[in-house]
Amino acid sequence: MSSSSLHPMLNMAIKAARAAGAIINRAALDVESVRVSTKQVNDFVTEVDQASEQAIIETLLTAYPDHGILAEESGNEYGNPRSNHIWIIDPLDGTTNFIHGFPVYCVSIALAVNGRIEQAVVYDPTRNDLFTATRGRGAFLNERRIRVSKRTLLRDTLITTGFPFRPGDNFKQYMAMLGDVMQRTSGVRRPGAAALDLAYVAAGFSDGFFETGLSIWDVAAGSLLVTEAGGLVGNFTGEADFLEQREVLAGTPRIYGQLVPILAKYSKFASAGDKAGVRQALNDDGAEPAADTPAEPDAGQAE
Repeated sequence: MSSSSLHPMLNMAIKAARAAGAIINRAALDVESVRVSTKQVNDFVTEVDQASEQAIIETLLTAYPDHGILAEESGNEYGNPRSNHIWIIDPLDGTTNFIHGFPVYCVSIALAVNGRIEQAVVYDPTRNDLFTATRGRGAFLNERRIRVSKRTLLRDTLITTGFPFRPGDNFKQYMAMLGDVMQRTSGVRRPGAAALDLAYVAAGFSDGFFETGLSIWDVAAGSLLVTEAGGLVGNFTGEADFLEQREVLAGTPRIYGQLVPILAKYSKFASAGDKAGVRQALNDDGAEPAADTPAEPDAGQAE
């Protein structure tokens, strides 16, 4: 799809993402000199996150001064919070990777209209990969149409995930869940940028993705990419209303359907019986009792 046929708001999001990408790429040339501060243990923010976010907000509000903004670092202090058009922004998803010079990170921008994601951009500045979607018009990578993979057997799949990394996250339960998935697939990867993981499911580079503790800016754009590429996104029990629930599962329709029964018992929306079963299994392994739901800090995931 040429830029002339794109939705004008998607074109503006692309312009904003590329401006942010240029800032990130410049900083990556000398990552040692980037100032880093800690939001909480293992949760970092850099001056690059902040400069990237400012460039995105400036670009979008110059074009659409009456729109609202929900951004990872500045929340909703910019724009019009009462607008029915809200831009949901993660200026640098994969900050921990970026700080180390590990080249897996991206910019994520989504537009919600009356609460529904309508436009999505995920931009990987290290590979110059631009993933875009407009609701109802398909998903694209560098202007070529993308589809989720055609794999139908779980044992043939490559699945991506994100590890819990904050104090208070339920590590033991996560390791049990990871073990359940690992034994049934051909591989599990942990790249470290959830928005890019979702884009990769959309492009068919992986067959599914699951993670807990994510915030809306981590998943808003990527989730539209997945559904517009023919995939499914929801929570671990398979319900579609996941954006604010801090657990996400995405995949090809057939693989998603096979992951739900594996992951559902670990969902915070699981039945009391399922949760008790998981606790019992963890105890039988000599693990300490797990809480029903992991303690979840309010701060969004910087990663």
